[in-house]
Amino acid sequence: MSFRTTASPTSTEYVEDVSPGSGALPPRAWYASSDAVSLSLNGSWAFRLSPTADAQDDSFAAEGYAIEEEGEGYDAGDWTEIEVPGHWGLQGHGAPIYTNHLYPFPVDPPRVPTENPTGDHLRVFDLPADWPALSDGGCVLRFDGVESCARVWLNGTDIGEFKGSRLPHEFAVGHLLKPRGNVLAVRVHQWSAGSYLEDQDQWWLPGIFRDVTLLHRPAGSALDFFVHASYEHVEGLGTLRVDSDVDGRVTVPELDVDVETGESVTVAVEPWTAETPRLYDGVLATEGEQVPLRIGFRTVVRQDGLIKVNGTPVLFKGVNRHEWHPERGRALDLETMRQDVLLMKRHNINAVRTSHYPPHPAFLDLCDEYGLWVIDECDLETHGFTEQAWRDNPVDDDRWTPALLDRAARMVERDKNHPSVVIWSLGNEAGTGRGLTAMAEWIRGRDTSRLIHYEGDIDCRDTDVYSRMYAAHAEVERIGRGLDGGTHRRRDLPFVLCEYGHAMGNGPGGLADYQRLFETYGRLQGGFIWEWIDHGIKDERYGFAYGGDFGEELHDGNFVCDGLLFPDRTPSPGLVEYKKVIEPVRIEGWGSPLAGRSRAPGGGADGTDGTDGTDGTDGTDGTIRVTNAYDFADLSALAFEWSYQVDGETVEAGALSVPALAPGESADVKLPTPPVDGRGAETQWTVRAVLTAETAWGPKGHQVAWAQFPLGKGSSERVARPGGRVAPSCGPVPGERRITLGPAAFDARTGAPRTIGGVDVTGLRLDVWRAPTDNDNGAHWQPDERYGPLWRRLGLHRMQHRLEAVELDDDALTVRSRVAPAGWEVGLRTAYRWTSDGTRLRLTVSVAPEGDWTLPLPRLGVRFGLSSAADRVRWFGGGPGEAYPDTRSASMLGRWESAVDDLQTPYVRPQENGARADVRWAEIGGLRIEGEPEFWFTARRWTTEQLDAAEHLTDLTPGDTVWVNLDHGQQGIGSQSCGPGALPQYHLRPGPAEFSFVFSEASSRRSMSEPRSRR
Repeated sequence: MSFRTTASPTSTEYVEDVSPGSGALPPRAWYASSDAVSLSLNGSWAFRLSPTADAQDDSFAAEGYAIEEEGEGYDAGDWTEIEVPGHWGLQGHGAPIYTNHLYPFPVDPPRVPTENPTGDHLRVFDLPADWPALSDGGCVLRFDGVESCARVWLNGTDIGEFKGSRLPHEFAVGHLLKPRGNVLAVRVHQWSAGSYLEDQDQWWLPGIFRDVTLLHRPAGSALDFFVHASYEHVEGLGTLRVDSDVDGRVTVPELDVDVETGESVTVAVEPWTAETPRLYDGVLATEGEQVPLRIGFRTVVRQDGLIKVNGTPVLFKGVNRHEWHPERGRALDLETMRQDVLLMKRHNINAVRTSHYPPHPAFLDLCDEYGLWVIDECDLETHGFTEQAWRDNPVDDDRWTPALLDRAARMVERDKNHPSVVIWSLGNEAGTGRGLTAMAEWIRGRDTSRLIHYEGDIDCRDTDVYSRMYAAHAEVERIGRGLDGGTHRRRDLPFVLCEYGHAMGNGPGGLADYQRLFETYGRLQGGFIWEWIDHGIKDERYGFAYGGDFGEELHDGNFVCDGLLFPDRTPSPGLVEYKKVIEPVRIEGWGSPLAGRSRAPGGGADGTDGTDGTDGTDGTDGTIRVTNAYDFADLSALAFEWSYQVDGETVEAGALSVPALAPGESADVKLPTPPVDGRGAETQWTVRAVLTAETAWGPKGHQVAWAQFPLGKGSSERVARPGGRVAPSCGPVPGERRITLGPAAFDARTGAPRTIGGVDVTGLRLDVWRAPTDNDNGAHWQPDERYGPLWRRLGLHRMQHRLEAVELDDDALTVRSRVAPAGWEVGLRTAYRWTSDGTRLRLTVSVAPEGDWTLPLPRLGVRFGLSSAADRVRWFGGGPGEAYPDTRSASMLGRWESAVDDLQTPYVRPQENGARADVRWAEIGGLRIEGEPEFWFTARRWTTEQLDAAEHLTDLTPGDTVWVNLDHGQQGIGSQSCGPGALPQYHLRPGPAEFSFVFSEASSRRSMSEPRSRR
């Protein structure tokens, strides 16, 4: 079809108007009616993009706009087609822009640039044949989300304009509709006065990105209603009252409830919680329609300085969730939202903060159904005003207050009937001011059944929760102990970390240390990891694109990729770690108080093993303690299993009887007698808690919690195993170009090994460099040490190796060198001592720092290359995924197998990844490598230097060599891409160190135990 237009002037004053808009109906609850029909207007729309707000006239929306059929598609000059919901920047028109907090336009509120991309959208539609008579009731046109400002016409009539991108807007249109040929025209501007309120650390992506729906509203329909469903936990009684704009009746058959609207009724009920999301089906019946209700009874209060639901303090194990899809941006479908909720439930997450705007309303339906606590956050952030010390900040300017109140009202009214929503949040990083106070006062006047949150209110004048971002562990402990000071009001409030554990790239580290604090101090009621998903955009050039990849003038790089999920929704190692750290059942015994088994060695460059000194054999009688760490649910939905491993192989398994403990209860449980004699081997128990039956969110057998308990052979004994020490029984034999020692041949000039057991080895040397992680690099605004830049400044990425001596004696070949960076006097005096018993080869590396080392090392170990044919790895150690000193809670000791390619973790910006912890032995490329003590193992098809240089995964090209790192120590990860760095106990401080590896021929006949790594 084609469109004939004639020029006419267009007014764009509304774009820079601070008001929320005009023409829209008052906000109301989002619901579906049993009797009212609706028509989705999603789908293909005609579209044209203009460079400025006034570049095109508005005659495309005029009543006399002619439409002619010309076959399929549109033929209208510069018009094309676009999908709604969608963003035009992801459909070939313009480009995305990413900034963290800087506005990508001059800060001159409320003005925006003349260069203001503006998208005209056209949709022609007919009413369905069964649509009620246009004289019967009214019709409402609903927009669930448009960024950032829209003006709407229907059949040539201008019906209004609005701002508030992630909030619903409805217009009465029944008087404008006709049976056929309705023309809906929407002009969308990328920038508007509203953009100053939406600086939310995400892609700037204009468009109609949520549903557009035409709703019939029968005469006598409910219009709006408010479900009040409280719970009295002492007597187990629920009180229900439904207030409705139109009188009617409320029925809940399961509860034998049948009352008038506005009337309260109290009955015995099962309460709604995130762990037990009990919903009752009801109906609100008015003269014109029946509205299905899903009612959850719960009461939220601040009492005794704590957030309590149904009389019980809750512990939030949460995430911040931006809405994101790598191809569709914020235009999410129901199944993608359901996938998010299921992944959260399966990873023990119990809470979501809807950063930093209300989500698609269907997401909250899913939270009600499956069970998640929700902090519902208003569509408000003015972060960019920090650059001018918050001068002219809209939240402290009375001219903007109506827009702020409109946003608060549209959030509260839309979402007020969701039991999952327990806290309203005023917004994020918007400074402080009178507008926020006005929002808080309005919300309290409308809804007394929930608490109010806002992190920026440091004195808690307007809030019910003391909230912080990225507070370091030590500060969090002071807050937990009540030693943080602050106003009298703040000292009486519960504390929540609304953002912590910045999940950017490899990490976050230190989560287990935070969780110990949360579980120690009652005032600390948990937190929300930043954030749920990487916002990478699928891109054929890079795999996934991030800030700067679209030519943005200002951008913040891959800071937009900071999630626990990769952009394709594959769980990252950070999510697997978080699941373990927050598991709702504690299975404890000897060893670590949090994870069950003691942490393995390999911690310090000073040669210490990083453990607490226990070897897992003292004082145990085979009894473990199981504690229910749920807030509300008992353990009746879980079955417990034990398995017994000998040198990493499971030899027997069975069921373990554990009572259905109530929340907070513990029981001592006796493990069976060890099924086999494990003398001379490393033995351990593994205990798991799994679902006894399929649930709404997980299959039968889904693992909820686990722990491991060493039984025999502590670390100190393991040094002599397997097969005992390599007793030197042959000496080096010099040749013209080669030195032979047992199964190995060395370069006579350099002492470097060339072959071991017939396997070619290249480039073996001390290695201290890793491709800095995002958390190593830290954030530029942080005042404390950021080790990535300091390491690079010191030159640890370009260490030089000075050969000092190649020494042969009766039973050893010793190579001495000094490893140091150019330009500095510090160095590492290094000796490689090789011995052999004729069939095996032992390398002992001794390292002594020289000079004044003020920095920890990235890593300490050796690196060497093998043929590219070395494509598979088998190992006995931690797995199946990667781990580092402060991200190793989820590393399960066992025997594992993987392709080298599958060892890599595909962080959107390449960086150090893929280390396996606590490795006793590994086999790769025909070699078997045993550690004395355990070691960190990494293998990849590119060098660390190539990994360091890569900006995207597509920059990494596999080479002809597999590079293997055997590390005695690794620096911790931390969360310094936005939060605190690695805790001191996870620093790899330079100090005298000695560690050994034994090389021998790999045995392909060795059996492997399940489970195996299948990344």
